[in-house]
Amino acid sequence: MPQGPLSGITIVDLSRILAGPYCTLLLAELGARVIKVEVPKTGDDARQYGPFKGGKSTYFASVNRGKESIALDLKAAADREIFERLLDKADAVVENFRPGTMEKLGYGWEALHPRYPRLVYAAASGFGHTGPYSHHPSYDMVVQGLGGIMSITGVPDGPLVRVGTSIGDLAGGLYTAVALNAALMHRERTGEATKVDVALFDCQLALLENAVMRYTTTGEIPGPMGARHPSITPFEAFATKDGHIIIAAGNDGLFVKLAEALGRSDLARNPLFQTNPLRNQHQPALKAEIEGVLQGGTTDHWIALLEKAGLPCGPVNNVEQALAHPQTEARNMLVEVDDPVTGPLKLAGNPMKFSAFADPSSREPAPELDADRQKILRELGL
Repeated sequence: MPQGPLSGITIVDLSRILAGPYCTLLLAELGARVIKVEVPKTGDDARQYGPFKGGKSTYFASVNRGKESIALDLKAAADREIFERLLDKADAVVENFRPGTMEKLGYGWEALHPRYPRLVYAAASGFGHTGPYSHHPSYDMVVQGLGGIMSITGVPDGPLVRVGTSIGDLAGGLYTAVALNAALMHRERTGEATKVDVALFDCQLALLENAVMRYTTTGEIPGPMGARHPSITPFEAFATKDGHIIIAAGNDGLFVKLAEALGRSDLARNPLFQTNPLRNQHQPALKAEIEGVLQGGTTDHWIALLEKAGLPCGPVNNVEQALAHPQTEARNMLVEVDDPVTGPLKLAGNPMKFSAFADPSSREPAPELDADRQKILRELGL
């Protein structure tokens, strides 16, 4: 039975660490067969990243589950033959090398496209395949810094902090997956394969969202604002008697409801707070008024009261609390992997749900290095 909308699609995955593997993880979750081509002996660098369980990297296991592995030396003639036979059967190849690496191996887009005219070529790299920085090496932290996202993360006048997840690599993987799916659709419609060129740096700029608009419109350089929204007020974290609560009153009507729920309907009539632009202008004063009320009760008390009033709100959960939330189980967002090396693992589920396809509660484990070699060679007639 088809496992997803990409069932029948074969991806040859040359990528390693996170950006490329995250892209191909998403493709595998969508039903594609992903054959991971790794360097002999060591494999993907991520196999050496902790935490480890039973001697196996759970970091690697988390983004490579459900894939197959074959170790190939692309400088050796026999392994090149195997690789080229894989490309004969593949729908797409994914790589995240520094630009020029594939060309040196003889497998760049210009070399592959005439030989494999239906093969989609997807490349994720730090700076893309054009521009003055295209050949610079890069990691997630580098593009977080260069792309401006670190400059708007954290609290005013605080130390520099990275986004709490590897947003540089993850965004690159997401955009590559989106672009590759579009390229597959284009091929189905026209018969034409294309090259997908995604730069992690570009992705960070795209994720700056309204920070770009604010700068190009006003000339003011955005900075960190802590846990508040730059354009909507009240839309931030507020202190309660025993913790914090997020309140997102995204329009004037919700602000009136909030003021009434807090027993401070006068706030909605205050000329300083009657419109969103005015509330933005007087955000510190409004926050002080709201927290003055909230600190008289617990987070749970206020969430129950505000939810009843129809206000978007919630606690600030840690990871344990987020995974224990009833919505996490209801949406199958914590799946089980029975790995023969590590034993049972619980990993993040697939956020993409389809009415036509099941979303099972378990997944296949990440492969050991070269684990699928014999099966793949038999399929290739070798």
